[in-house]
Parts: sequence; C-alpha cells; structure tokens
Amino acid sequence: MAQWTSAVGAAQLARLLTSQQDRPAGPGTKRPPAYRALADGIRLLVLEGRVPVAARLPAERELALALSVSRTTVAAAYEALRAEGFLESRRGAGSWTAVPAGNPLPARGLEPLPPEALGSMIDLGCAALPAPEPWLTRAVQGALEELPPYAHTHGDYPAGLPALRSMIAERYTARGIPTMPEQIMVTTGAMGAIDAICHLFAGRGERIAVESPSYANILQLMREGGARLVPVAMAEGLAGWDLDRWRQVLREAAPRVAYVVADFHNPTGALADEDQRRRLVDAARSAGTVLVADETMSELWLDEGLDMPRPVCAFDPAGSTVITVGSASKAFWAGMRIGWVRAAPDVIRSLVAARAYADLGTPVLEQLAVNWLFGTGGWEQAVEVRRGQARENRDALVAAVRRELPEWEFEVPAGGLTLWVRTGGLSGSRLAEVGERVGVRVPSGPRFGVDGAFEGYVRLPFTVGGAVAEEAAARLAAAARLVESGASGNGESVRSFVA
Repeated sequence: MAQWTSAVGAAQLARLLTSQQDRPAGPGTKRPPAYRALADGIRLLVLEGRVPVAARLPAERELALALSVSRTTVAAAYEALRAEGFLESRRGAGSWTAVPAGNPLPARGLEPLPPEALGSMIDLGCAALPAPEPWLTRAVQGALEELPPYAHTHGDYPAGLPALRSMIAERYTARGIPTMPEQIMVTTGAMGAIDAICHLFAGRGERIAVESPSYANILQLMREGGARLVPVAMAEGLAGWDLDRWRQVLREAAPRVAYVVADFHNPTGALADEDQRRRLVDAARSAGTVLVADETMSELWLDEGLDMPRPVCAFDPAGSTVITVGSASKAFWAGMRIGWVRAAPDVIRSLVAARAYADLGTPVLEQLAVNWLFGTGGWEQAVEVRRGQARENRDALVAAVRRELPEWEFEVPAGGLTLWVRTGGLSGSRLAEVGERVGVRVPSGPRFGVDGAFEGYVRLPFTVGGAVAEEAAARLAAAARLVESGASGNGESVRSFVA
C-alpha cells in the first residue's frame, strides 16, 4: 500500500522551486552543487508547508525534464533528502515527502506558537493581540449572569442566539445598512463563516477569485475544500483593488465566489475606497459571482480623522450579490471565537440548514459575552484601547525596521494589524527559515499567494512594541545578513534552486 496521500506534478514542483529565486550570490560566495541546491529547495518547500507531507514527488526523469537538469542531479537530490529524513521511497510506489523524527509537522497556514515557546522566540506569525482587560473579564461575568435561562434548553442554536442576532442586525442598521435578525447567522469565528459559505456556494472544483496576496489561512481553507483559486493582483502599495483586472477575471473565469478584504486588507493594509467598492459589486453582479466581503479588520482604523468608506454591502441594496463576514477575533480578542454572516434571508436559511451536518452551533457563553459587550458600550471602549495598542506597536515596528533594515520597502497602512514588506530582493522563505534559528518567527510572502507568488515579501504584524519591536527588527536584520551571505546559521546553504 502506498504511503503517499497526494501528488505534486513535475511542472508544479518546478514552478514552486523557481519561485524561490533570490538575489544572485555576491562576489566570493560559494554556490552549492546543483543537487544540493535542489535538495535544499524541496526541503524548504516541505518545511514551509507549500508541498505537503506525504506528497508523492515526480519521477526523477520527469522532474529532470521539467527543470532542464540531468537525471543524475535529481537522483542525487532525492538521495540526500532520503538521508536527511525528508523523503521516503519504496520500489513500485515512488517517493514521497516526509519530516524527520522529532520535527514538528509544517503548518500550511499561520498557526500561533504555543505559549510555552514564547520565552525564547519573538512571534510575528500571528496577527493577534492579548485580550483587552478588564472588558474580557466583565463580559464573561455578564454572560454568566445571563446564562441560567439558556442552561434549561438544549443549548443548540444553529443560527445563533436570538438576542445576539438582533444586536448585530441593529449595529448594521446604525451604520446605514437596514438589517433584520433573519439576515444574520452567528458562527464560530470568521473562519467558520467563510467555511460555511464556501461549502454552500463553491463545491469541490469550483473557481473562487481571491486577492493576490490574500489571507493565508483562508487560502488554505479554500484549497483543502477543493476550490480552484483564481488570483487577482492587488494594485501597487495601498491603492486597493485593480478594478480592470477584477472585471476581466470575473468576466472570463466566471468564478462562483470572490473573496475580498476591503477594510485594511490582510496582509497589505490597503483600504478600498467607495468607488472601488461600488464598481466591484457591479462587476460581481454582472458576472453572477457571490462576493464575500470580510470585515474583520473594519473597526481597526489607526490614523486620527480617517474617513471610513461605507461597507461593501451598502452597494448591494437588494442583497443578491454581497455576503458580509464579521468577527470579534481581530477587533477584540482572537480567543473570542465569535463571527457572523450578514446575507439575504434565504441564504441564511440555507447556511443554517447545512450547519446541522457541521458544528450545530456556536458556544452559548461566548455569544452572551459578545452580546454583553455590544449592549453595554464595553465593545466600543475595548476597541478604542485596542486601536491605541495597535497604533503604538505599528509606529514602534515601523521605526525599528526602517533603522535596522533601511533597504526593505513598505507603505504604512492607516489601520489593520499588518505591514507588507518587500525584503530588498531576499527570499522571504529563507528569511522565515533562518529567522526561527535566530529567535524571530515571521511568515514569508508565498503563504499569502497562490502557487509560489510573493517570494520577495514577509508580513509583519503590529503585535509587539517598544523594546520587543526593536529586538525583533534586530533579529530580522541578523537573519537577513545570513541569507545575504548564503549561510543559514548552521553551516547549510540557504541559496535557492534556480533552473
């Protein structure tokens, strides 16, 4: 019986390998042999999660043709990977990826570090801040006071607690978007909301248009659901969406669903203006595409006096095109796994009906806590504190990176939690790998792209400030020097394979 669970084609693997190309070696830098560079490239793809563990690799002859190298080079690379524990083979079954005993499985998204690992590692992988107190404690206490009547029921509310659905609907109405409770479903975080939407509208093999770059965990959720991702490049810098590209993709690819983050886009921080929102909704309506608007960052504006545009759903008064997703996780606390969907009542009914075969409902106590925050003004107070923390962290991180890494390029967003940084020609994947060895964890650009894009980028979140931000930048600078010199810090080459 074969040990592999998926397969990577020769052409696909060649694209992933060549996407790792970083700047040429400087004078006097010794390049590794071709087989060693190829082995290092495949190993890095496995460690990054861009090639899954237990994926069958192409035959030696097929990969040699795709890379325009000799079969001997591929055979030697495979042998090196087998010796290091990153490849297993069996006659008649081929070769498949593995990780050596004792190594953690690579994450394909952006998983948080366990708390016990935070002492020695500065974690810039997860764009989330600690809970705002005392509001979290007060919200839980308020929820406990409201719990007894619900404790006498079965506790399953597939659409969400009626009180919270009404409260969320009122908040949309107050923003100028008339909304009924029947248009709201409460979910287990924004991820749960988007997962439910994708299952309803985009079955296996369906096309989903996504911004390029986009949020890594959502991209991976869609991949694992069998979607065919259609990337649409963002405009340069913080300019938002390129509407000409969007119209072309929606017209020619006819995706069933499009997923966008209009408010302080993750990872770039871009804020789409009202004209862009109106035109994208019109284009999606004309193409028959369901437009999923992720609002999880919408309340995290950081610059004073910023005039926020209306929500995307404001340009879809009939409710036939836009589905909106919101969450408490970014604006309040990632541990508060409460999200919601706003859509037409018939869409909500379909989502609720499908939920009977998924998670049945969202935890009651957490729903009551969020309802308490919304109803008492605690939400607004907590989010204001959260903005202040993120603003201070942003300014400290920007100053530190500019001082330690002046050749890195970025634009400072007016809100959100992330900085999208061009790394001066260095490989983001190499920086991520070497960074962990010098004590800083940072996600590389390709995690936010489709099929190897954005190798020259990393994402830096506004989760640390003060002296920690300065130390994080210093460690990133140390990692950059190691990547620049072609050394990984343990004697191994970090140069990428270039066909």
